[in-house]
Amino acid sequence: MSNIYDVIVVGSGIAGLSFAIQVAEAGKRVAIITKKNSADSNTNYAQGGIAAVTSQTDDVEMHVADTLDAGDGLCDEAAVREILQDGRASIEELARRGVEFTQLNDGRVSLGKEGGHSKRRILHVKDVTGKAIEEALLHAVAMNPNIDTLEHHFAIELITKSKLSKRGHAMPEGRDRVIGVYVLDSEAEEVKTYRADAVMLATGGIGQVYQYTTNPEIATGDGIAMAYRAGVEIRNMEFIQFHPTAFFSVDGERFLISEAVRGEGAILRNQAGEAFMPKYDPRKDLAPRDIVARAIDSEMKKSGTRHVWLDIRHVPVDELRERFPNIYDYCADRGIFLEKDMIPVVPAAHYLCGGVKTNLSGETSMPGLYACGEVACTGLHGANRLASNSLLEAVVMASRGATAVADYLSTRNLSVIDLPDWVDGDVRDSDERVVLTHNRDELKQTLWDYVSIVRTTKRLQRARTRIHNLQREIDEYYWNFKVDVSLLELRNMIEVAGLIVNCALQREESRGLHYILDFPEKQPELKDSFCFKADTMDG
Repeated sequence: MSNIYDVIVVGSGIAGLSFAIQVAEAGKRVAIITKKNSADSNTNYAQGGIAAVTSQTDDVEMHVADTLDAGDGLCDEAAVREILQDGRASIEELARRGVEFTQLNDGRVSLGKEGGHSKRRILHVKDVTGKAIEEALLHAVAMNPNIDTLEHHFAIELITKSKLSKRGHAMPEGRDRVIGVYVLDSEAEEVKTYRADAVMLATGGIGQVYQYTTNPEIATGDGIAMAYRAGVEIRNMEFIQFHPTAFFSVDGERFLISEAVRGEGAILRNQAGEAFMPKYDPRKDLAPRDIVARAIDSEMKKSGTRHVWLDIRHVPVDELRERFPNIYDYCADRGIFLEKDMIPVVPAAHYLCGGVKTNLSGETSMPGLYACGEVACTGLHGANRLASNSLLEAVVMASRGATAVADYLSTRNLSVIDLPDWVDGDVRDSDERVVLTHNRDELKQTLWDYVSIVRTTKRLQRARTRIHNLQREIDEYYWNFKVDVSLLELRNMIEVAGLIVNCALQREESRGLHYILDFPEKQPELKDSFCFKADTMDG
């Protein structure tokens, strides 16, 4: 028995919530599928802010130029210009939803500056911008009777006409399209069938495939893996942004120290206390993230140390506590006081610039399937994301996607298809859960060691061999035991890891976030990497 909606949204960050609200306000019945609590998302952890042109001393073309420069030649310039032009309207929309951006004493909006930006254009809510946006959007969702939020529901697979046809179900003629989702209710331990003519993937990033990441535990690449298995085109997975400044702790915890701290004057120093960024880039500590991350990696390897230092001791303590209350308290709880101590920092996996290929309406290569936010690849970020462009892209593309979905549902004659229930088959509960834990640890270590900030072809090939072995093991496990969240997440993580390595091996040059010692120069011909065949890991 299927649960029928007009639209299903998978994910509950800024992209998914913004989209769901606008579709529901247009009269559509919407289900938000989220695998944990609604507030568990990458959005909730975003500290820095949202980049948009709102001051008279700035203009969109300057923002475009900064974005293109950071993207290292691979941005889609038309996409960059269109998305950034929608920035001011998106800020006004968030303000209308109740987001109160920090203001100066004279009533003007406080604008921060981050790496790669030529102007102050980062709107923020102190250093908890993502949390403030998430709370405002969740309130709007709760107030809308057309939205059902299904927490602790894990989207397993997209249901498409072609998949059902291959399994012997009679399908109406016409193009392949998405018609629903199989979802695990993890509290009831039951797989349910949800039917909808449009599905929006807004599942966020893939940081958990790496040993060290700023992302929360939910960032396991679920939407990308589902789309790939459905035969949807995936692009530019090799471009993993490592945030240069995550708090270093010996237990492996990686708390994000916002780029806005450097925007307010913090200086990176090596173990000898030297400010080293002038050696690597004329923009010094405010160079784009790929340059800063490689510089830190180089300094650590030279000295053999496990971190560098971030120094903001010259800023008065009252200003620090006012501008960065969350960061200040986190460091203080660990014995680091920003007014007198330097912060130990190290790069950590932070953001994926590739993903499910979409156009500027959020449409993927599969009719009825849409994607927005970090899961999607619009062409905005190119080979390296400019700081604070991610929240902007999410809210802009959510709005564009809502318009496209309304058009899709109103102008197409979509035949109603009865969906079969999920069949567990002759499977049993596993008494060997240690296999999942071991394989997850091996995958994360493999990606960190072989597919990190600096790469080689040999390391990538080694990683591919290990991922193939892990995939064989997890496929056997998947078909022989009942599904649960840990199994499904690991299956998706392994799928995504294979896509990252496959795309990285396609790019025989160093560009943006992909730095490979075998090919240190850029190729003159610009090209995307891609994978879109669902039957093999090699695409």
